[in-house]
Amino acid sequence: MYTIGYDIGSSSVKVAIVEAVTGKKLASLHEPPGEMEIIAIQRDWAEQDPEQWWDYICKATKRILQEANIDATKITAIGISYQMHGLVLVDKEGNSLRNSIIWCDSRAVAIGDKAYQDLGHEFCATELLNAPGNFTASKLKWVKDNQPHIYEQIHKYMLPGDYIAYKLTGELVTTKNGLAEGTLWNYKTNKVATELLDYYGIDHSLTPDVVDNFTDQGKVHTAAAKATGLPKGISVTYRSGDQPNNALSLNIFRPGEVAATGGTSGVIYAVTDQSDFKEIRKVNHFAHVNYTKEHPTVGRLLNINGAGIQYRWLRNNSVENSYENMNRKASKLPIGSDGVLVIPFGNGAERMLDNKNVGTHFCNLNLNQHSNAHLYRAALEGIAFSFVYGMDILKKDQTEINVIRAGNDNLFRSEIFANTVATLIGQEIEIYNTTGAVGAARAAGLTDGDFDRFGESITKNDHVMTYIPIKNKEPYKAAYNNWKTELEFTVQKHN
Repeated sequence: MYTIGYDIGSSSVKVAIVEAVTGKKLASLHEPPGEMEIIAIQRDWAEQDPEQWWDYICKATKRILQEANIDATKITAIGISYQMHGLVLVDKEGNSLRNSIIWCDSRAVAIGDKAYQDLGHEFCATELLNAPGNFTASKLKWVKDNQPHIYEQIHKYMLPGDYIAYKLTGELVTTKNGLAEGTLWNYKTNKVATELLDYYGIDHSLTPDVVDNFTDQGKVHTAAAKATGLPKGISVTYRSGDQPNNALSLNIFRPGEVAATGGTSGVIYAVTDQSDFKEIRKVNHFAHVNYTKEHPTVGRLLNINGAGIQYRWLRNNSVENSYENMNRKASKLPIGSDGVLVIPFGNGAERMLDNKNVGTHFCNLNLNQHSNAHLYRAALEGIAFSFVYGMDILKKDQTEINVIRAGNDNLFRSEIFANTVATLIGQEIEIYNTTGAVGAARAAGLTDGDFDRFGESITKNDHVMTYIPIKNKEPYKAAYNNWKTELEFTVQKHN
């Protein structure tokens, strides 16, 4: 028997099939072969067509079933991971009303900031555990204010994973985890945050019914079975935003455990059982996948929008044709890149910088001395320094950090990046061979609630290596302090 998992990202849709009992990966792939388009009609906007996600789900599923050469009738359950904070709107027929406003769209920043001021820090900190910020609720308010003709047609609003689950099952439902991602969950009352809906003037009936994770959330219907090749009647049992799901994939369930992600954006996701949070404007707090009212496990998420996208931009706009070549050139240069600095924030407003959009900056270039290799190393270091800067914010807010784990992909393939982070924070970083789609597939079978057994299997089978902090920290500290000075000067200019 097998389970299948999907990871709906902003660059592609990934799918994986694993053995139901052992969790062993049988196959994984992604669609499209390149990258999905992000539609930016105006500066700081970012949208995608939800129907395109579904189209790639169907193509990827049919292809993986063929390439894995398995009997599709032996697939027993479906897990879904998805890009967080997005907004999908459907009418009474379940048709998408507009493009999804996705996670890196910054149009609702001012709306969320005003809500925070009007509702007050105390309410936001104790009941929402977040400032409303640029999340799903604020994006919905933007639609209400700016596209009333669309708002009037809304039957339900959803997160991206809810929409894919709906296309599979016909069930318009969500989870408390998903609502928490949109600042739409009240942790004090343990229900939908109707106070924020009322403040924004949003009809309560637009919120889908709430279902629990690791349960039957709906069964694949005839049309979806025909479109994907999946067996009719199997259940979607799990859905989660990509960062909580990434933590699950890395056996991050307990206080003091941290998952790090170095993809298009960078994320530090620290699990805690505390509830006294100060930095709610810079750090997000979401119900973790194992959250219950009795055991309120919360994921503290610090996001860095401008991370891997910076390195990808350099690759796409230079003579190099691979990250490996860039890494090789960068490795020949000293720590600190001979004075070149890169401030890597060019992908929308940065929450940890008080929602400022400071952009990307290349600093101290000497046209007679520096080469493209200096840019590559400075970019890797700049992204690593932004992770360290974020870690410092978490530590100042009493976040316990005992274990850090990351997937064996993207930025963590770079020794420069990983060694810089490990050395400056003084913490080993464990690398695991897993992905979000594999984690979602495994989670689809986690219906018995045995997180310890689930995690032990990951630690035993998936560990690849561990980055150890380098003993001589001084060159790293000097480079970081130079970068931090430049960053603070840049931020001050945007005040």
